[in-house]
Amino acid sequence: MICSKIAKLLVFALFLFVNAVHAQNFILPNAYAHNDYRHKRPLLDALNNGFTYIEADIFLRNDKLIVAHILPCLKKKRTLEELYFKPLLAYLENKEKDESQQKTIQPPLTLMIDIKSDANKTYAALIVLLEKYKSILSAYQDGSLTLRNVTVVITGHKPYDLINCNGNRLVFMDEDLRQAGTDSTINIYPIASCKYSNLVKWKGKGSITDGDIQRLTYYVAQAHKNGRKVRLWGSPENKTVWTELLKCNVDLINTNKLKTLRKFLLSDMLGIVKKG
Repeated sequence: MICSKIAKLLVFALFLFVNAVHAQNFILPNAYAHNDYRHKRPLLDALNNGFTYIEADIFLRNDKLIVAHILPCLKKKRTLEELYFKPLLAYLENKEKDESQQKTIQPPLTLMIDIKSDANKTYAALIVLLEKYKSILSAYQDGSLTLRNVTVVITGHKPYDLINCNGNRLVFMDEDLRQAGTDSTINIYPIASCKYSNLVKWKGKGSITDGDIQRLTYYVAQAHKNGRKVRLWGSPENKTVWTELLKCNVDLINTNKLKTLRKFLLSDMLGIVKKG
């Protein structure tokens, strides 16, 4: 009788979990939306699928920060402010009344900004924009770290000297994963990234080699020791590779396939619950 009741409770708990993980606002801590602005609804599609690590590429053109991978001159209205900062601020201040958006945005959010144009000039323009939204942004000021709803991390063309020398700032940097063991400063580098093929040659067919595993786990351990989360960009978009990355403790799975990764991660989490 007791075993029967326990079994029923476990089934009920599993039912609740399955419903929770398929809810619109469930957060996927390992999900990273690469080139997010290419989706039908930038920001919202990613957040609607549980992503809170989101990347936008920017170019500085005519004093505007244009969100694009190439040819920014064709996308003058797609600015960083219009696609990302305005909708985030509107939600957080409860000024946005659109029901779907209220259900979608789930801060805290890490916004990775990939600078494609001149590092220093683009960063100077970015600082001006971020000042308008500093009430929602994580900050490093006078030796103290303050975490807020949105943390901005710079990648791509990074203005190292300008950021390193600034004791009061609203941005952080993405570190080269292969250098993550040399600096213990977490107030500058919360994330460490590297191109997948620079560390791992395996593309998901057959078995991953011991050398690939040892190399990857070594760099992941070094990054974790210094408080960084690890991301590999340019990794093959398939479940076999994603499974091995998670086994090697890679924190963030880089993808352009939001729904496919969401389904994979939810299935993985459900499998953990069943085993438990």
